[in-house]
Amino acid sequence: MRILAGLCASIALFATTNAAIALDEVKFGTNWLAEAEHGGFYQAVADGTYEKYGLNVEIIQGGPQAANQALLMADRIQFYMQGNLIGSFSAVEQGIPVVEVAAIFQKDPQVLIAHPDQGIETFEDLAKLPTIFLGKDLYATGFQWMKANFEGFRDEQYKPYTFNPAPFLADKQSAQQGYITSEPFAIETEGGFKPKLFLLADAGFDTYSTMIETKADFLEQNPDIVKRFVEASIIGWYNYLYGDNSAANDLIKQANPEMTDAQIAFTIDKMKEFGLVESGTALEKGIGCMTEERIKGFYDDMVKSGVVKADLDISTVYTTEFVCNGLGMDLKK
Repeated sequence: MRILAGLCASIALFATTNAAIALDEVKFGTNWLAEAEHGGFYQAVADGTYEKYGLNVEIIQGGPQAANQALLMADRIQFYMQGNLIGSFSAVEQGIPVVEVAAIFQKDPQVLIAHPDQGIETFEDLAKLPTIFLGKDLYATGFQWMKANFEGFRDEQYKPYTFNPAPFLADKQSAQQGYITSEPFAIETEGGFKPKLFLLADAGFDTYSTMIETKADFLEQNPDIVKRFVEASIIGWYNYLYGDNSAANDLIKQANPEMTDAQIAFTIDKMKEFGLVESGTALEKGIGCMTEERIKGFYDDMVKSGVVKADLDISTVYTTEFVCNGLGMDLKK
């Protein structure tokens, strides 16, 4: 009987130990190649935060040939990094059943870049320029918003941006789109000057960015996994911005060998300087926070600008259940 009792105790201990170390498998698809703009997610992998939350997370980096949102719809990944709310509104219009569960960036990092000493001192001054180089997506969204909200912007200014700064560098009477965390670094390096930077968010383009998106049915069936992934990601972002992020940066460079330490340092500096991750309600209620009022306000602005259709039920595409609770704010130093 003692042998049997001991055997039963050993089996119970084995089962308990294995239950304790069992992790939920999660795949998270980003919308671009690994970079410091994704740093908090890599931080949560590198420092074991996801594991502490019972998750084994694999980050699937995006890029020119990637289709990570399609992988989300095919149930190949569980979470996707949505660029901004326009993508969310488009999903409602098309009947795509996704839900935004956190907004890591309080500000969209899209910026218009101008030459110094050309009399361009304010966002409104950009309307004076004869040329603005824009990608087709920003032309169809942000530029339509600019025309609707500021005087002087006109279609004649638009020229296609080919993700090469050479045309902008050659034309002092031009502006170019970019991400404030990326293109200005290339322009400073190649052009040898500090450009003028005009963040669309600071001019009123009030979308959230770098949002965590999941499928509606996954959220319904796995609310605990969603909660743990969001919370661990938030902790990862605080640790990335305020702690030792060297291991996370090593993972980023491993996934994207073209990434440099100088670019990473520049990106982190700009994220902090312009309050991309921490501004607005995130300063009071924590990273990842988003509010119904702001989402609806941006939707109304996009309807007014002719970017999205009116009368969409946008309430189906987001939930604030997992954010705005101050999680991780004690990690700031």
